[in-house]
Amino acid sequence: MSLPKPHSKGGQFQAVQKRKTVPGLASLNEGGVCMYAVIATGGKQYRVKEGDVLFVEKLAAGEGEIVEITDVLAVGEGEDLKVGTPFVDGAKAVLKVVSHGKAKKIIIFKYKPKKNYRRKTGHRQPYTKVTVEKIEA
Repeated sequence: MSLPKPHSKGGQFQAVQKRKTVPGLASLNEGGVCMYAVIATGGKQYRVKEGDVLFVEKLAAGEGEIVEITDVLAVGEGEDLKVGTPFVDGAKAVLKVVSHGKAKKIIIFKYKPKKNYRRKTGHRQPYTKVTVEKIEA
């Protein structure tokens, strides 16, 4: 029994990449552009568009509540992009809180050889799962 021969490039088999389509977003699948924003929350920046689901640092809001983020660094679509200095005036992103939770546990292990010193602790970072309802510019 013989194995199939690899392609000539580097001895690796060539993988075929298929273009993924997103149901319900026909304008994106035909090469159109969609409005997006770069928002800042929890000390991090996120590139979001309407309908996105993201995990951000824990917000002080209950499940099902609406949160407005006014720290919008950039907003627009395609060639029509507004970049703020540092924030875009009058722009906001409306987020709906889906749930709260904790991330996977990470282990912190401190160790000093030959000194009988070992400390093992764990940490689970809290997060808030949100969906982007609307982007207003």
